[in-house]
Amino acid sequence: MTAVLEGRALGKRFGHVVALDGADFELRAGEVLAVVGDNGAGKSTLIKVLSGALAPDSGTLLLDGQPVSFRGPLEARRRGIETVYQDLAVAPALDVAANLFLGRELRRSGFLGAVLRQLDHRAMRAQAAAHLAALQVGIQSMSQPVETLSGGQRQAVAVARAAAFASRLIILDEPTAALGVKESAMVLDLIRRIRDRGLPVVLISHNIPSVFEVADRIHVQRLGRRAAVVSPRTHSMDEVVALMTGARAT
Repeated sequence: MTAVLEGRALGKRFGHVVALDGADFELRAGEVLAVVGDNGAGKSTLIKVLSGALAPDSGTLLLDGQPVSFRGPLEARRRGIETVYQDLAVAPALDVAANLFLGRELRRSGFLGAVLRQLDHRAMRAQAAAHLAALQVGIQSMSQPVETLSGGQRQAVAVARAAAFASRLIILDEPTAALGVKESAMVLDLIRRIRDRGLPVVLISHNIPSVFEVADRIHVQRLGRRAAVVSPRTHSMDEVVALMTGARAT
């Protein structure tokens, strides 16, 4: 299958600490790729490199087979990569539509938009409602403040925002953290729907049962490198945990 995003021999140091030690990565078209690993395995650094938040010290990134070098997250976003971080998902005081268009607000046409820079709240609410309906996200009012939503609904808004603007892929950092079973299931269903609409997803998670529910392949990160890539159809949860801890070799 076609590789949408690749990392080859990625290296990253922070002083004497080696975070990435020749790490490889491959996201294929139309898949959910889970990234798992123990604390200190290099998952966070890998994701920051893939999303443009960090520049690698060595190695190569390829997007659709072409070498790329992101100078920051905004450049990665311009290339179609959207990232949802665990702790920066939504602006609670803003309504659902404002969150969906956060940083990409629509302005009114003519003088009101060009000179007075007034926002087109009606258009944003209409487009937000259509997008959430297409993804089957059950939120009735686009003018409802996000702080009044449940945890699962808030995360769904953040994920839907990424899906609305991503053209290449979405990176999700622990999207089910601190959610209950029902709300986690709602977010996992949303991830499946995004994948089924043709947008590949990178899922970083410590929740191995959730990974096995939704992932097509599992990237196991250990000691700054890719230790293995396995399928939940051929490997058990215990085998994946053994790969993460080094109790089992590939």
